[in-house]
Amino acid sequence: MSSSANIIIAPDSYKGTATATQAAEYLAAGVREILPEATITLAPMADGGEGTSAVFGGQIITLPTTNAAGRLTEASYTFDAASSTAYIDVAAASGLPAVAGEGISTTADSYGTGVLIADAVTRGATRITLGLGGSATTDAGMGILVALGAVPRNKEGYALRKGGADLINLDYIDTAELNIPAAAVEWILLTDVTSPATGPQGAAAVFGPQKGATQKDIELLDTALQHTCEQLNIDGTQPGMGAAGGMAIGLSWLSTLMHGTSEHIHVLPGAPVIARATGLEEMLASADLLITGEGRLDSQSFSGKVVGTLYNLAQAAQVPLVVAAGQVAGEIPADISAFELEKSADVAAQLQAAGRSIAQNFLEQS
Repeated sequence: MSSSANIIIAPDSYKGTATATQAAEYLAAGVREILPEATITLAPMADGGEGTSAVFGGQIITLPTTNAAGRLTEASYTFDAASSTAYIDVAAASGLPAVAGEGISTTADSYGTGVLIADAVTRGATRITLGLGGSATTDAGMGILVALGAVPRNKEGYALRKGGADLINLDYIDTAELNIPAAAVEWILLTDVTSPATGPQGAAAVFGPQKGATQKDIELLDTALQHTCEQLNIDGTQPGMGAAGGMAIGLSWLSTLMHGTSEHIHVLPGAPVIARATGLEEMLASADLLITGEGRLDSQSFSGKVVGTLYNLAQAAQVPLVVAAGQVAGEIPADISAFELEKSADVAAQLQAAGRSIAQNFLEQS
């Protein structure tokens, strides 16, 4: 049975070293060395974080836009003309690595992501799927709204400064110049966290420090997000509303304004949606082994991330799960096999070696 086994390889990306697609290919190369007769299916995964748009099929569109600090940059997204859907990572234009250490936590904005959205709509997109992980912003999605022609204003009628801090002065949003086709799209917001918008578990408190926010900044941003929810009549307590600096706040307001209901915006945990969209859930029914992987395997891996999602699916399908991890830390479920990658600067060699080890172990146990 084992030499002709049906094996699914579905890793997350290894941040900064290998995309999910590359990781799947490297692992598969190692497995094939030991099990040349095996049927291997590659199903690269993501959870709404960086690399989400790349797991979907379509045309890669690259264009000039701005990063979270307002500087010119280039960013890419995936457009599937057949389904009129654009898959856009917030991290592509508005991600943290490009502006890390610049001290802009209160002024970082999502305008650059809005440019990508507007471009996708000109190409015929009627559905925008946003991967919300990895943002540098805490602006409630106001930068996107500005890119789509809306203008947040204070009581005196002046436009607010960009970023999250000045949202404390939000009085209303001027829609006179709104890009109606873009505002009216179906929104699918994929989250890799369950945080509410505000409070001790909210966008500013939990993610502010990694975006360079001081304690004073965090308090200011949290108050500003709370004020924005109140002004826009948005329930910020829903799980996922704190993802990407409260991005769902502004987009929920926009979608509700356009349609009169919130039925055209969906805030969903990313990994389960992607597992269904790629057909992985169905494929498990006939699988003998599921291999996944990520940079660090720890307790966080089981709270909305790829590994936790695949663990639940594998358990339901009674398929053994193996994880190839750069580092294994802390307690993990006893029925998961974990292989720690060998220390090396060559990620292809690391993952191929892991694939060989996993296949050898599977062969011995079958």
